[in-house]
Amino acid sequence: MNYNWDWQVFFKSTGIGDEIYLDWFVTGLGWTVALALGAWLIALLLGTVLGVMRTLPGRTARRIAGAYVELFRNVPLLVQLFIWYFIVPDWLPGPLELWFKQTLHPATSAFISVTLCLGLFTAARVCEQVRTGIEALPRGQAMAAFALGLRLSQVYRQVLLPQAFRIIIPPLTSEFLNVFKNSSVASLIGLMELLAQTKQTAEFTANLFEAFTLATLIYFTLNMGLMLLMRWVERKVRVPGLIALGGK
Repeated sequence: MNYNWDWQVFFKSTGIGDEIYLDWFVTGLGWTVALALGAWLIALLLGTVLGVMRTLPGRTARRIAGAYVELFRNVPLLVQLFIWYFIVPDWLPGPLELWFKQTLHPATSAFISVTLCLGLFTAARVCEQVRTGIEALPRGQAMAAFALGLRLSQVYRQVLLPQAFRIIIPPLTSEFLNVFKNSSVASLIGLMELLAQTKQTAEFTANLFEAFTLATLIYFTLNMGLMLLMRWVERKVRVPGLIALGGK
């Protein structure tokens, strides 16, 4: 293949002030991290609540959580994104709709839409992880807690959830990494996250391979760092003799 690699392209001027193309990648990475962390916070909090609801004795709570999971898990992420960005704002009250569409910067409104979309989508998956973790515990754990006089909320908060989260750290790690990878859909509604900045750099410079190689390295480094962090967390929170690590 006759292709002249030019790795110096990232340090060349974009023609916009003092910016270089590497600055675009830094900006895109910032949006990606902010988006993923915001969405993960929503997913973890809401997913935990829904996971608890899926295991409550009351049938109503279980049905509500089950309906949420089936709805958000079976509708494609891109469809949900377009609904949140193009349709939901039209349902807002007049002043709020005006604020969202005209007062906010387009990048901010896109960021809010994608964060909510990705957070609610991932919450359905986190819910099932939490439910599985709780149901994996011996029934005697809850029975013993009730025998000690703990209320239902105390049983979940002090007995079941601390143990369940230790079990589901590995699958939660996968969901956490997926949030970072799924954040790339934001480029479809104009949010200039990492993938969008990569495409823009490739179009402006015609250095397609260099741009996407750098983006791949950034995604890989970011995900590997997060995976190592979650492994460290798993080692720190495990209870020797209770939760096995690495099959031991």
